Amino acid sequence: MNKLLKAALMIVVSFGVIMACAQENDKKNSSMETFDIGDEVPRFTLKDQDGHDVDIAEYIGKKKLVIYFYPKDESPGCTKEACAFRDSFADYTDAGAMVIGVNSGSVESHKAFAEKHRLPFTLLSDPGNRVLKQFGVKNVLFLTGRETFVVGLDGKLAFKYRALMNATEHNDKVLAFLKKDDAE
Repeated sequence: MNKLLKAALMIVVSFGVIMACAQENDKKNSSMETFDIGDEVPRFTLKDQDGHDVDIAEYIGKKKLVIYFYPKDESPGCTKEACAFRDSFADYTDAGAMVIGVNSGSVESHKAFAEKHRLPFTLLSDPGNRVLKQFGVKNVLFLTGRETFVVGLDGKLAFKYRALMNATEHNDKVLAFLKKDDAE
């Protein structure tokens, strides 16, 4: 075989392996329980960007919780998403909501990310994605998912939004929900 044919064959085989892995990942994700509107928020305790334990149960009934899961600190989409939440932080405060970002990054990574982008909200480190799995956030190929949840004062899921590629839409959709919820 000539070199061009071998290269083409390698690309086809590699693509097949990637697609098989993605399908297997989807099968694993589809067996994961999903967190639906009206469900009680899973209770968890994780470390924030300052190394302090944050027990979600301490905030239920006191504030609405905007919990967003994102793939990686400092990636372009995740940075845009975090900065959108930052730029609208006063709107969240006015709505009585607490913003919490979660991913598997380390406490140190979260600290550097929060300081660099002046993020005024809590970032939680979820090693092994234990909490992400409790919320039923689905992976997309080799990336952890991007999904945002709003938990009401009653501790139940009131709203959720999933979009991996439209990172800044999370902020827009959540604010629209909170404004509508406040108007009712």
